[in-house]
Amino acid sequence: MALFLVMTSQLLAQSQRADLIRIMISPSKPGMVYSANENVEFDVAIYKYGQLVQNAEITYQVGPEMMEPTQTETIVLKSGKGVIKGGKMGKPGFLRCHVFYKENGVDYRNSGTAGIDPEKIQPTTTVPADFLGFWQSNLEQLAKVPLDPMMTLMPERSTHLTDVYHISFNNIQGRIYGILTLPKKEGKYPAILHVPGAGVRPYSGSNINQPVISLQVGIHGVPVDQYDSPLYQDLASGPLNGYMRSNLDDKDNYYYKRVYLGMVKAVDMIFSLPQFDGQTIGVMGGSQGGALAITTAGLDKRIKYLVSYYPALADLTGYLEGRAGGWPHLFKDTFTNKAEKIATSKYYDVVNFAKQVSVPGYYSTGFNDNVCPPTSIYAAYNSLKAEKEMSLFLDAAHWQYPEQSQEGMTWMLGKLGVKE
Repeated sequence: MALFLVMTSQLLAQSQRADLIRIMISPSKPGMVYSANENVEFDVAIYKYGQLVQNAEITYQVGPEMMEPTQTETIVLKSGKGVIKGGKMGKPGFLRCHVFYKENGVDYRNSGTAGIDPEKIQPTTTVPADFLGFWQSNLEQLAKVPLDPMMTLMPERSTHLTDVYHISFNNIQGRIYGILTLPKKEGKYPAILHVPGAGVRPYSGSNINQPVISLQVGIHGVPVDQYDSPLYQDLASGPLNGYMRSNLDDKDNYYYKRVYLGMVKAVDMIFSLPQFDGQTIGVMGGSQGGALAITTAGLDKRIKYLVSYYPALADLTGYLEGRAGGWPHLFKDTFTNKAEKIATSKYYDVVNFAKQVSVPGYYSTGFNDNVCPPTSIYAAYNSLKAEKEMSLFLDAAHWQYPEQSQEGMTWMLGKLGVKE
């Protein structure tokens, strides 16, 4: 026992794993938020073996996030640390500083981002006059599609408390596949719909061993239980490569039409379950899933709560106005900036669904995200009229701290009345 305790204490004392060179870069102001026309400074330090690197030569670039830098300079940090004067921004947005350092032929980089009156950011996209009518018509067509659910028990993934199923059900076109987890104990339970991030992959289920129904879905109409198959890689590099741009010039056939409607059909699936309590349901996801959490809550008033991490597909037209637009950055390149594509994007922009949300939501992001730029996220967040809270993990990029993930799940379970 004594040897075990000694070994355990040694393991707990180990340093965090990281790059050999660590570039620490952060806005100097506590909270990392500045006002328009306020001078922004960034603290920078270069570490090796946990110690400051003396006479470290760095190059830095500063400019609005995702845009061309407005200043670039190479300087030497004699003590290994210093302050970069980032200038100012005259309007709400985010100012990003990239720092580059090279040692022994290896390039290292990191970035820090300052918010400039982020809660004053307004969207660049607009709401089409027939936006509500377009989606209402499609929802009426969806309601005519029989659910036709199929469920296959996965005993190898089930536990003493939870049954796990691979399921599918009809969508407006084809089927939706997912992993359903159901508590074994007889009773009525609340439910969570987990909507997916971008890509093509299998899923393994969520909220296992908890007293809540969980449905984790894919969006592409293919089984999600082929864990050792090349299926997903083949699809991602083949027919589903660039799916987020497929038929963008036609609002009636754009790829995300069946995706958005499929998430509503997933809500139908949950309501069809005899174990569901019939009313307590939330939706949650990150990135593309963060977008789908908002669009589902905007489309389907049966949703009671939502959790959205760094939502994609928000304020897609930002680049047309000289600022960062949301993933998948549809209009960053001029050859895609066609009138019909821009028009279609407005029927699918998360900003316009955020305006329809009427339920409480937990939202979370970081300022360093270069996939779903915070400018686009705040364009959606500021458009919400419903009860909302933003939890900032300030230096996070397009990933979540474990504490961030836990915070969102705790929020959702608390709203659903579930004890962890």
